[in-house]
Amino acid sequence: MTDARQDAVARAEGYFDQGGFQADLAALVAHPTESQDPAQRPHLDRYLTEAMIPRLSGLGFATRVLDNPDPRGGPLLIAERIEDPALTTVLTYGHGDVVRAQTDQWRDGLSPFVLTAEGDRLYGRGAADNKGQHLINLAALQAVIDTRGHLGFNMRIIFEMSEETGSPGLAQVCRDHADALEADVLIASDGPRLQADVPTLFMGSRAALAFDLVLELRSGAHHSGNWGGLLADPAMILAHALATICDRRGQIQVPEWRPDSLTPALRDALRDLPVIEAGGPQVDADWGEVGLTPTERAFGWNSFAVLAMTAGVPDAPVNAIAGRARATCQLRYVVGTDPDDILPALRRHLDRHGHHAVRIVPRDGDPAHATRLMPDHDWVRRVAVSVRRTTGQDPHLLPNLAGSLPNECFAEILGLPTIWVPHSYRGCCQHAPDEHALQSLSQQALAIMAGLWWDLGTPADRT
Repeated sequence: MTDARQDAVARAEGYFDQGGFQADLAALVAHPTESQDPAQRPHLDRYLTEAMIPRLSGLGFATRVLDNPDPRGGPLLIAERIEDPALTTVLTYGHGDVVRAQTDQWRDGLSPFVLTAEGDRLYGRGAADNKGQHLINLAALQAVIDTRGHLGFNMRIIFEMSEETGSPGLAQVCRDHADALEADVLIASDGPRLQADVPTLFMGSRAALAFDLVLELRSGAHHSGNWGGLLADPAMILAHALATICDRRGQIQVPEWRPDSLTPALRDALRDLPVIEAGGPQVDADWGEVGLTPTERAFGWNSFAVLAMTAGVPDAPVNAIAGRARATCQLRYVVGTDPDDILPALRRHLDRHGHHAVRIVPRDGDPAHATRLMPDHDWVRRVAVSVRRTTGQDPHLLPNLAGSLPNECFAEILGLPTIWVPHSYRGCCQHAPDEHALQSLSQQALAIMAGLWWDLGTPADRT
């Protein structure tokens, strides 16, 4: 590293060592920004006006808050720091909303909106998803500005407060404000690393569509002694319908749900990437598509899941044949799957198997598009070189995340190459009680991002 680059990285690490990161993260976590709870809507606004705008203004950004064009969504914030229109422009993203607190389920001594340090862990709702991650990126910007006096590139930012409810309105904002979000690349942070001790870059994401399968045969339940053998059981019929979607080892049987995008080049990119993490569940070798590796099943293929099933009253069963059964299902899908044909294809499939009475009830809005960028893209190589320069490690390069992000807004609507540098790990308990960030990972992430922002502002002949 050049001395000045090392100074910027050291500033970012010093921010962590001197307690600044923990103190600032505690202030962000204290905002109960549960976007799934309408009663918390005022906190969504305050997060932007009280937490983000002062920090961004101090970094020299011009900011404005936008009302969401979708009434289901919270406010959004757009900010920019333009040093020279001729310079590279980077767009970054973050979300300040969190999932429901689940306060009564956290371990004794922990509270979701009070940051608590225990060993290497910083517990708090949003510590990993996503407050800690965008705080790292902004603090690293500060380290570069304090060292260099400027960034050396332009930056635009979009923050939303509705990611945990499906990002309603984000796509429309990207369409309506495309000029204000114009950039050369998106570099942002969300999601987990593949392994906690190895940096990861991922360049897209699978998409997800949730829906209910509902079978209603009659009103109310009827005594199983009087009517057993005479009345069709909706739970059994629905189970048979589900069994046509996947076979006994989970292989998808709907032809249109089987993607054609697992090319030799993608298989090469996925070949040595890990999916097993210490402390995580054991991967079932005999589950999923035959002939695919676990990595290919997670990142290069579609997966179908039954998230919940009900018939009767599960917590208080009685001797009665239910009149109705319901299964909440989800398809996670990759590039090569037509999102607009997912449910029509399922309708055709169920009808072919005689399940005309099973209704398909969408749970989401319009289906999202899966996205992917291959590791040989010039921007991926550039970011990977910077990460390697800071850490001495080759980062894992993942064409797309197995989970879902609103990446299509940036990759398709804004037409940008998208690179995500996650600052969390898969065991962080995001969306669950006891969510936490790792202090060791956060400290390294501050160094990575300070080095990356520094390199983006350094002319190519001086890197």
